Amino acid sequence: MTATPEIATGPAPKRAPEPEVDPEPRGKSERTTVFIFVTVPLIAVAAAVPFAWGWGLTWVDIAIGAVFYLVSGLGITVGFHRCFTHGSFRPNRGLRIALAVAGSLAIEGGVVSWVADHRRHHKYADVEGDPHSPWRFGDDWRSVAKGLAWAHYGYLFLTKERTSAKRFAPDLLRDRDIALVDRMFLPLVAFSLLAPAAIGGLVTMSWWGALTAFFWASLVRVGLLYHVTWSVNSICHTIGEENFEVRDRSRNVWWLAIPSFGESWHNLHHADPTCARHGVLKGQIDISARVIAVFEKLGWATKVRWPNKERLAAKRVSA
Repeated sequence: MTATPEIATGPAPKRAPEPEVDPEPRGKSERTTVFIFVTVPLIAVAAAVPFAWGWGLTWVDIAIGAVFYLVSGLGITVGFHRCFTHGSFRPNRGLRIALAVAGSLAIEGGVVSWVADHRRHHKYADVEGDPHSPWRFGDDWRSVAKGLAWAHYGYLFLTKERTSAKRFAPDLLRDRDIALVDRMFLPLVAFSLLAPAAIGGLVTMSWWGALTAFFWASLVRVGLLYHVTWSVNSICHTIGEENFEVRDRSRNVWWLAIPSFGESWHNLHHADPTCARHGVLKGQIDISARVIAVFEKLGWATKVRWPNKERLAAKRVSA
């Protein structure tokens, strides 16, 4: 008679954690593509002032650019950042898809990779493992200058590592709607760049109107939003005020608050990452938080994690 095999008892063995970077590094072609996407808008921004003084800028261009900046910028701050990365509120299905699409129009990467990078940043903020810390090379002024360039721009196309989405964003990979939007990133990039030109051409009924709208509302708008987003990575981890205790070097930079829609109140964000409002002190304008409040009133967002007074008081830095 065959003996009955013994059944193992005790806790099941733990699964090995997913690696934090994909085993396949980013190829040269991908890094070159990123370089082109971030460099061309920067050249457009550099040319913007003399171009405006000469000819080509109209109120149509400004209006189109402002709308696309607002939609794509809030898609990043309210959608990619506060909603998808940190779960600061729970959107309904329609709003969730709309925020993923809007954030993709900023051309800062697909929603899954963006969220994975940012979650990794929070895990290792300003220490080894942070993908874009300005303190990567040291504390002396030369190292900080080099680190600022790295955090602001360089890491995008110089690093070969690709943050593992399986490790840092498995919830988004399981979300069919978000995964679909992520796969549609390239068509959304094309729309973000070409739609302003089409609108400008139709409004002015001219090819010249299409060209100027493409320059201002596409290239300059994308380049400006890039710089604002990168400044949160670089400047807001280097200078500014520390109002709340944190384990990293995140700081508040007031003059970036409006163009970043409240993201530059970065010190509080690192002190309380899931909080839906970053500007919690008197006079700290946080446009993104106001937008979330509107979504809540409309019933499109629930379980909003608004600031807790006791929690904030416990983290407050004494004056």
